[in-house]
Amino acid sequence: MKTILWATLTANGNYAQSGANNPPTKEALNDFAAQAAAAGNFIVGRRTFEAMRGGGGGGPFAEIDIVVVSKNASEIPGVTVVRSPQEALTYLQQKGHSTALISGGADIHNSFLSEGLVDEVIFNVAPVLEGKGLNLLIDKDNYEYKHVQLLDCKPLGGGVIQLHYAVER
Repeated sequence: MKTILWATLTANGNYAQSGANNPPTKEALNDFAAQAAAAGNFIVGRRTFEAMRGGGGGGPFAEIDIVVVSKNASEIPGVTVVRSPQEALTYLQQKGHSTALISGGADIHNSFLSEGLVDEVIFNVAPVLEGKGLNLLIDKDNYEYKHVQLLDCKPLGGGVIQLHYAVER
């Protein structure tokens, strides 16, 4: 199964933090919806899912397999809850998916990266600088690196640039 980590980063390299004063760009949101539709699924952490869910309803994800990784929640209506990144991948593979889209947040991204479970990354670089932020890490405790190969680079509009890399495994 191919795994694609999808994230929005700031122009200074932080993991983009969205909020009322700095909402996600519509270009990045539209791209996420397209990527999720193409994969037929996405994997997300509980806190990020709760923020995404907002007013409820299926919206653009009504026909998509949503897998929530949570150590605390046991059931969330309308989605599958698992305890680990590997369990999420196993579930999607059993459902017949050939690609898994890992949508966030930072803890989920870092879990997949640290376990070596990411084949590709898609970074949408937003036209904003943030002072305090989170980083994507392949190892929280030790200096580690992985080479990546650029697969594609394209503007999404609104000043957002998308970088798509293959991750050395």
